[in-house]
Amino acid sequence: MAGAGTSATAAAAVAAPPAVEARDLSRRFGAVTALDGLGFQVARGELYGLIGPDGAGKTTAIRALAGLIGLDGGEARILGLDPLRDGAVRERLGLMPQQYSLYRDLTVAENLTFFGRLSVLPRAVFRERSERLLAITRLAPFTGRRADQLSGGMYKKLALACALLHQPEVLLLDEPTNGVDPVSRRELWELLHEFVEGGMAVVISTPYMDEAERCSRVGLVHHGRLLLEGAPEKLLAAFERDGHPRPTFEALFIHAIERADGVAA
Repeated sequence: MAGAGTSATAAAAVAAPPAVEARDLSRRFGAVTALDGLGFQVARGELYGLIGPDGAGKTTAIRALAGLIGLDGGEARILGLDPLRDGAVRERLGLMPQQYSLYRDLTVAENLTFFGRLSVLPRAVFRERSERLLAITRLAPFTGRRADQLSGGMYKKLALACALLHQPEVLLLDEPTNGVDPVSRRELWELLHEFVEGGMAVVISTPYMDEAERCSRVGLVHHGRLLLEGAPEKLLAAFERDGHPRPTFEALFIHAIERADGVAA
């Protein structure tokens, strides 16, 4: 019987859909092609980085996965569900957009209260989760401070806390470390790894090549297309084997762009 139970569990795990799936995503804005057949998958307990410069299509991909925009082609799926049409996704998805998403004239505590009520959290549940998030983000001493009086790093940590109040299974973050000081950047990444270790699937977009090595896997994006994908250490090892004695992600990415654009490397 134990063997049968184990087999059933294994079969269920195999049958479970990816936590995040982008299938051949395409989206145009007038004459601009933001997404050009972008595709990738993210498993539970994985931190996936969309790495690329401004204009690569990262924000458009995040918005499509969050169900904020429609697509001209392809499909986006969160836990097997259509984020644009299935309302059940909202309860299982957390989003931290690149632009300011908090109420700047509300305090830290008031912002948390607002998002807690938006998620219809019972009072006791909200109290327990908000206290924990305030502790791990180190914002507990600043609950009475208005959001527009927070530093860049503190603001980003508050936005992250608000996105995590309802304990999502999937978290999408669009350039969360942009404009954040080095210490706060390190703390944000430490928080993300803690949540991933708990089984959460995280997709993070960033233009910073040095952050690629903090991810479980990365996808290098250029002009809405996926140029390279894989575990950071494997990508760099393959790059070194190709004859690059001092491989870095910046060098790897430039090389991949030059090949994609037909420029002699």
